[in-house]
Amino acid sequence: MDLFSSFRLGPIELSNRVVMAPMTRSRAIGGLPNALMRDYYTQRATAGLIITEGVAPSANGLGYARTPGIFSQAQIEGWKAVTASVHAAGGRIFAQLMHVGRIGHPLNMAKGTRIVAPSAVRSGGAMYTDSQGMQPFPEPEAMNEADLVQAREEFVQAAKNAVAAGFDGIEVHSGNGYLLEQFLHPHTNRREDAYGGGAENRSRFVVEVTRAIAAAIGPERVGIRFTPFSTFNDLPERDGVREQYVGLARALRGIAYLHLVASPHPDFAATEAAIRDAFGGHTILNGGLLQDTAQQALAAGRAELMAFGKPFIANPDLVSRMKRGAELASPHPQTFYTPGAEGYVDYPAL
Repeated sequence: MDLFSSFRLGPIELSNRVVMAPMTRSRAIGGLPNALMRDYYTQRATAGLIITEGVAPSANGLGYARTPGIFSQAQIEGWKAVTASVHAAGGRIFAQLMHVGRIGHPLNMAKGTRIVAPSAVRSGGAMYTDSQGMQPFPEPEAMNEADLVQAREEFVQAAKNAVAAGFDGIEVHSGNGYLLEQFLHPHTNRREDAYGGGAENRSRFVVEVTRAIAAAIGPERVGIRFTPFSTFNDLPERDGVREQYVGLARALRGIAYLHLVASPHPDFAATEAAIRDAFGGHTILNGGLLQDTAQQALAAGRAELMAFGKPFIANPDLVSRMKRGAELASPHPQTFYTPGAEGYVDYPAL
């Protein structure tokens, strides 16, 4: 298999096996997709598949400054311009649905919204706000049964909205310490009902959300992202990771893909193989890949698609550069999350 060979992912044909990984870029003023974002994604449409930055399925899930949602008609219209432009350029694009859970701050959210999580466990650290700079995380509200139903329905409606906005599919973000991984992790999930306790119960909400989305828009349009062993967003290391994710992967067989983020943890390789076997479908591998390591992973059968993050920031024509063996430009971290065009759409193609 070659990194630049075409690949069929469910109903869509990808021109190559290079995936643009989801990356928060904080350009959505007021939570709305805009022309700047349209240009950013269109510049990178030669990727076989683009997965957008995390997109909130509800106002409660929109916890960062200047991140987009897909729960209002104005947001749907904004995304329509993005998807139409990407498709006109020959690209394919999935929306990543991301509810931040406890990783939010009221200063970044609309009035009347709530910060909710599986349990009332405050995150350590702080979050940036445009109005008051860095602020400590507040304690979230533990979700009751009605909150669970509401959040699940919000994910499903957001997936329907994504299809209406022209996306080829959606990715459920179940990693990086956000709401769905907060259910998976015993530090953030201290529930004593059917959604807490053992690994199967902690996985229940993720399975229910993903299956409900698949029933609504078709499993061939649904992927999911896992970050096993991640300690991002104040999640401590824990035991039982392999067993939990293997069970979760088995419960989600039949969806379009499983997106795995690599970890330096010594048990990751065995866990990755076990997850892949349990899932039995297409996988995407992400995490510090370069062209040669991606090609090696592809040849070794570790995944069918390879995702690149930071290289796409400074190289809108990354696929072309890799094909030609051209030198890659380096991104400027100081503009990763700033508003405006600088460090976003002004990286030149060769």
